[in-house]
Amino acid sequence: MKNNARNTGELLPLYFAKKSINILLLACCSLSFYPCYSQQNEYKKGIMKADETTKQVQIRPEERIFASRLLNETAAGVTSSIEGLNKAQLTFKPAADKWSIDECIKHIAIAELNLWEMVVESLKQPVDPEKRKGIKFTDEQLINAVKDRSHKSKTFEALEPANSPYATAAEALAAFQKNRARLTTFVKSTSEDLRNHVLVLPIGTYDAYQFILLIAAHSNRHTQQISEVKAHIDFPKP
Repeated sequence: MKNNARNTGELLPLYFAKKSINILLLACCSLSFYPCYSQQNEYKKGIMKADETTKQVQIRPEERIFASRLLNETAAGVTSSIEGLNKAQLTFKPAADKWSIDECIKHIAIAELNLWEMVVESLKQPVDPEKRKGIKFTDEQLINAVKDRSHKSKTFEALEPANSPYATAAEALAAFQKNRARLTTFVKSTSEDLRNHVLVLPIGTYDAYQFILLIAAHSNRHTQQISEVKAHIDFPKP
């Protein structure tokens, strides 16, 4: 899986991932969680506190189920959000400084690659349970943090839709679906110790498993944004 992630021609340079991570993660911490989780209590069974995972070697079955479901459902949310939309609808901007749906999809796809690259790089480093002491968020707290869209943050220039390698929303969506399927397969089958591979960043410390949850949450934030665009009074009719 690591080699596949590293070798795909669609992966952006790690340079962009490292340079953009501070701003991107600040944005992710103010994301909104797509409201499709009616079975919230069931999902919470897969949420572990930081101090419960120190001695793990592999993620627990319930963690694997939780993350894979989250990845699948958020991917479905992205896909369904643009089904049947025409060009006028895809390119409609609620305001000059707001993104269109086309731009949202392109950003989702480019960010997905960068965030996954961060996970790939973290797995190349030795496991270090001691670093877990720096983790301040439980999984549940991390997910709750991304629900709040009242706090907005401008993304890094490399992740702006205008700098996306995808020419169309359809091309971006196809790339997103391909990479999300790869990530979901990884979560379902990996034997990596995702809890004790820890990313220590200027804005906080996260384990690799949490970072995967963050990837899913990021796409959800922009699915919410797409819904807001579609709800605009001037949104073009079919």
